[in-house]
Amino acid sequence: MKKADIAVVGMAVMGENLAMNMEEKGFRVTVFDVRDGVVNAFMDGNGKGRNFTGAYSWKELVESLERPRRIMLMIRAGSPVDEVIDTLLPLLEEGDILIDGGNSFYQDTQRRYRALKEKGIRFIGTGVSGGEEGARKGPSLMPGGDPEAWPYVKPVFTKICAQTDGEPCCDWVGEGGAGHFVKMVHNGIEYGDMELICEVYSLMKNCLHMEDEEIGKIFGEWNRGVLDSYLVEITADILQYRDEDGEPLVEKILDSAGQKGTGKWASQAALDEGVPLTLISEAVYARYISAMKKERTEASRRLAGPSPAAGCSREEMLPALHDALYAAKICSYAQGFSLLRAAAAGYGWELSYGSIALMWRGGCIIRSVFLGKIKEAFDRDNSLTNLLLDPYFCDAFQGAQAGLRKVCARAVEAGIPIPALSAAVAYYDSYRSERLPANLLQAQRDYFGAHTYERVDDPSGRHYHTNWTGTGGDTESSIYTA
Repeated sequence: MKKADIAVVGMAVMGENLAMNMEEKGFRVTVFDVRDGVVNAFMDGNGKGRNFTGAYSWKELVESLERPRRIMLMIRAGSPVDEVIDTLLPLLEEGDILIDGGNSFYQDTQRRYRALKEKGIRFIGTGVSGGEEGARKGPSLMPGGDPEAWPYVKPVFTKICAQTDGEPCCDWVGEGGAGHFVKMVHNGIEYGDMELICEVYSLMKNCLHMEDEEIGKIFGEWNRGVLDSYLVEITADILQYRDEDGEPLVEKILDSAGQKGTGKWASQAALDEGVPLTLISEAVYARYISAMKKERTEASRRLAGPSPAAGCSREEMLPALHDALYAAKICSYAQGFSLLRAAAAGYGWELSYGSIALMWRGGCIIRSVFLGKIKEAFDRDNSLTNLLLDPYFCDAFQGAQAGLRKVCARAVEAGIPIPALSAAVAYYDSYRSERLPANLLQAQRDYFGAHTYERVDDPSGRHYHTNWTGTGGDTESSIYTA
């Protein structure tokens, strides 16, 4: 029997749809799952009569593949990945390729890459975005790991991924955990996009007193302009969807959000790298506080806010809300790409930021027209330190910031929470400020802890300590770090 080109391990929703995608693009695919009956069900169902090989043991899986063997793991992140690798290792040969397509933590991918390289196994950790539909019809793929493995994986990935303007939404990201780091930042940006949309929806409901279907139509109109994106598109559909009783389904959904941890990882990585990922972090915190449903319900009975929340003029506020969403989105992506730049410097990755934007233009959850402009920005200057400094985005924010400020002010007056929108204003105003009150902060640190400070009238970088009370000593603490 002809050997297979690639194997997919894990036949849940993503694994099955990726396997189907691969087979449709001309590859023979071995499928395997440790759960009883899963492979049989697939081979008798969606895989019947097609170019699949069913494997019923790890040994069968390995023996079914052409060399070098390409095995893609579509399993739960964490210890299950390590357990599968340990199981497969004795059956593999030098040069074989393992691909982790799950939402693995990038540090785990770094560790696995180094450990497997020592054993002669080439390892790739790839971000896969687009959900069930993307996996089936063309996801965004963000591969990183062992560069020697890429030529063997590239023919598969560039065929099964989404295509935008004839370009594959997939390119080599970098060594080690670079691919999963880029996917983590993608998910953090996704958190930000979703929270911003939700805050604008909340303002339409609670400030403009609009009905869900009407709001959905507005999002549908916005989706034909600069806000054209998958998330705005599905928001329009969701808000106009009615339950069996004719009422909007969205109103019957519990306001307690879940998450799988990638947004939190992005915030943690930003802290490690010293990058202000404030908007995305606020989006993570917004999910946390939404999960405190019982506590919030009790607090709503006891804690007063502005009363009543007066309505606003739709003619005035709808354009402002559009601009607020656009301006805040610019800040969110600026923060995300700043995190990518900081990580690239720290880990020695040579990231192509324009290529990353192209990878995200199709197939993935944050796909949008907006990303084409980001690609153009980095094509103009791949060393761009912040997206806000690009001429296009600088002008775009200038044109939209009045709306963002108006919306934030009105929301605060009305007592409507807007953590992500307000974080965008704070980030922008902080970033454009030549002087911040951190001078006082450094004085406070030196006062209570002798942490020292630098002086604006001494450019040498020398560190000073002041005996602020006259009763302290001259001993200094270690030099401060930012």
